[in-house]
Amino acid sequence: MDHRNKNNHLGRKYGHRQSLLSNMASSLIKKKRVFTTLAKAKALRKYVEPIITKSKVNTTHSKRNIFSYLRDKIAVSELFKDTFEKVRERPGGYTRIIKTGFRLGDQAPLSLIELVDFNEIYTYKKKIRPVRRSRKKIKKSEQ
Repeated sequence: MDHRNKNNHLGRKYGHRQSLLSNMASSLIKKKRVFTTLAKAKALRKYVEPIITKSKVNTTHSKRNIFSYLRDKIAVSELFKDTFEKVRERPGGYTRIIKTGFRLGDQAPLSLIELVDFNEIYTYKKKIRPVRRSRKKIKKSEQ
């Protein structure tokens, strides 16, 4: 029974699962999007969002804490660059999961997990045009 068990073990033991999530989180931070199965994407979201929240504080202590999760110097340095400033201003919800279909071999649901602020299609703001309304002009003789 899996009562009160919130994390998905992904059919792996603890060390393998931590390595998998660490590598996927590093790839997500470097490449800004990753194609994977839906279960792995949901597990990755729970893993990477607290890491991005910890990167809001730019101290040596937080860099070392994040390095203990990611184990990748390039990903940690990328997380503290100015390109991630837009992500740090967001109060939460840094990732988006988009379902893309099913894998041909085993029909596993595939998805795309991406960082929200790096997708130009969804973050494009529409120009607001003034609303035109036709108005009947009242003649002075009708008043």
